Amino acid sequence: MADYPALPDGELVYAVGDIHGRADLLARLLAQIEADAARETAASKRLVFVGDYVDRGADSAGVVEILLTQLPRGFVADFLKGNHEALLLDFLTDASRFEHWRINSAETTMSSYGVNVEKLHRIGAGPELWREAFIVALPEAHRRFYEGLQLSVTHGDYHFVHAGVWPGTPLEAQEEDDLIWIREPFLEWKKPFGNVVVHGHTPVSEPDRRPNRIGIDTGAVFTGRLTALKLKESSQEFLQT
Repeated sequence: MADYPALPDGELVYAVGDIHGRADLLARLLAQIEADAARETAASKRLVFVGDYVDRGADSAGVVEILLTQLPRGFVADFLKGNHEALLLDFLTDASRFEHWRINSAETTMSSYGVNVEKLHRIGAGPELWREAFIVALPEAHRRFYEGLQLSVTHGDYHFVHAGVWPGTPLEAQEEDDLIWIREPFLEWKKPFGNVVVHGHTPVSEPDRRPNRIGIDTGAVFTGRLTALKLKESSQEFLQT
């Protein structure tokens, strides 16, 4: 077994990549995680979701419902904020931000919540009407979920974020915009970040494991492969749909 950066003894962590509305894949991966964890002896079992639960795929509402009500028993969960959740939240507070979210698949997410998108198009609805329709359709528990998302979390030698970090800036001093949007210069940075950064945001065909970072967004909405990184003590493994 390879010797990697470590978690404290007794801790077991599964970090899940970008889901993007694929509730079907999330349910399958959680079943795999539950079965895998049942074979382990661990005092603490944790799930870390690196964000982008919504948009692109057909069932964003279903994804959030699973995260709120159907996680495997015995797990603690950390839910991180992705750039797509930031777009959704921006629109909830300011209708003028609609176009930015719209080009990133807002209508697919709204449809999953039962918004009559065809009717809004037919009547030529402006941003305020779209916002009102979404607010009415959005369950309060889901809104609280989006509003309560974390930007980052650290466990052992690993730091979990959505997109990455700005090189040369201490992990505790990172700005939200970088944590949820950055690609370069983060992706090609060769030096250590302090802790190993586990992230999504930039799709890769297979998990991108480097000495200073691990990318786990395997483009589930397009490829059907939703990935989880399993961490225990000084080992790393991957589970996939």
